[in-house]
Amino acid sequence: MIKGAIFDLDGTILDSMSIWDNAAEMYLNSMGIKAEPGLGKTMFAMSMTEGAEFLKDRYCLDMDTDEIIAGINHTIEDFYYYHVQLKEGAEQFLKGMKQAGIKMVAATSSDRQVVERALERLNVISCFDRIFTCTETGAGKEKPDIYLAAAEFMGTVPEDTWVFEDALHAIKTAKSAGFRTVGVYDASSKDNLDEIKRISDIYLEKLDNIDAFLRLLPPYKN
Repeated sequence: MIKGAIFDLDGTILDSMSIWDNAAEMYLNSMGIKAEPGLGKTMFAMSMTEGAEFLKDRYCLDMDTDEIIAGINHTIEDFYYYHVQLKEGAEQFLKGMKQAGIKMVAATSSDRQVVERALERLNVISCFDRIFTCTETGAGKEKPDIYLAAAEFMGTVPEDTWVFEDALHAIKTAKSAGFRTVGVYDASSKDNLDEIKRISDIYLEKLDNIDAFLRLLPPYKN
């Protein structure tokens, strides 16, 4: 049974993970600072605020976290505003869920301004009843805060709420908090693919066929 759905955006709905591999490095380079190797992987699970605090401390940046966040967003905003695309089948899947009357929200580690602009351009923002961000919730996806806030907004309990994620750490967090999980393939998480398949309640190579997904759901029990 599915009464509510929480969708990650980057890597699940939006084909955007490539920009995040280098966003922090690009930002530092714009100030003449050489980034350490593997910086993108180090920051992969962080919220925007956590990432800004990490960069501030690690690189002794003489600015506050809001200024760093604004700088990173400026670095990537052109990509989100004009170039990022939906992953294959995502629009069809989201609109099928909406037509089926399933409550849907988005939960993202990215900041609101860039993802809202992208979703508006791609004509899917109306599929979501609300967008939750880790920055506004106050914790990254290593904690369940964003999923719990989303479920509370929808009025659903975790066991009837399905979380769609591409990243292993986020799937683990949601599952540990009692949510049902759908692992969605993205190349950025291919090194963790076996573990993602093992722990996800349902694993999808891509979001496309809503009817096929609904048939995979376990029967509802009172």
